[in-house]
Amino acid sequence: MKQIIKAAAIVACGLFAAGAAQAQSALNEILDGGVLKVGTTGDWNPMTLRDPATNSYKGFDIDIMTELATDLGVEVEFVPTDWKTLVNGVVAGQYHLTGSASISPARMKVAGFSESYISVEMYPFTTEDKASRFDGYASINNPDVTVATTLGTVFEKRVREWFPDATIKVVEAPARGFQEVLAGRADVFVTSNIEGATLAQKFPIMRVNNAEARSPTAIAMLLPQTDQVWINYVNNWVKVKQKSGFFEQLEDKWGL
Repeated sequence: MKQIIKAAAIVACGLFAAGAAQAQSALNEILDGGVLKVGTTGDWNPMTLRDPATNSYKGFDIDIMTELATDLGVEVEFVPTDWKTLVNGVVAGQYHLTGSASISPARMKVAGFSESYISVEMYPFTTEDKASRFDGYASINNPDVTVATTLGTVFEKRVREWFPDATIKVVEAPARGFQEVLAGRADVFVTSNIEGATLAQKFPIMRVNNAEARSPTAIAMLLPQTDQVWINYVNNWVKVKQKSGFFEQLEDKWGL
């Protein structure tokens, strides 16, 4: 009988230890290790841009994560990722959270989200020399029109929904849909009003005529789904920064 009780006690202790390990929050790991690991793609202008020459990042997202690390009293480490593996990196613990990402039902199944701090709308874009070919969404949805999009992005899903009759060209990051259009290998791409406005400042790109905004989408950070301690911290941090005008200042800085 004593042996049974002893064995049960050992099992109970083991289960308690396992439960305690699972309960360890990313917040504790960050504070203990002194590093906030952030997954970022580095290819969404002006949210996150990677300079390959220096392997450094800049952008709206980067400023947010740098501020979050400062308030935590730790260093920030940007972990390169791409759109098709962005969620997997959070789930696998490769980073503690991501930069801005669209909130979607598919992502919510496996990952958590912070409070939203900005939203975007989507538009189809083309080059100025092809603008006369298109008038609204219906004009794009034809087999003789090639629509480029980047694998794993929310834009890929929308392109397939909106233009089922068009020729869809999917490229993998770090390639981008807009690059295919600029190179003449595609006619149209879909992106956010944020990125589209930035691209139009640098390239002969414009919105498709009479194409209204679609899919207004809240943007937030991706976090581990079951780590409520960490989610609560980030959510309240977002609220504090909203009250202080931090996000409005960043929007002005980056022209959003």
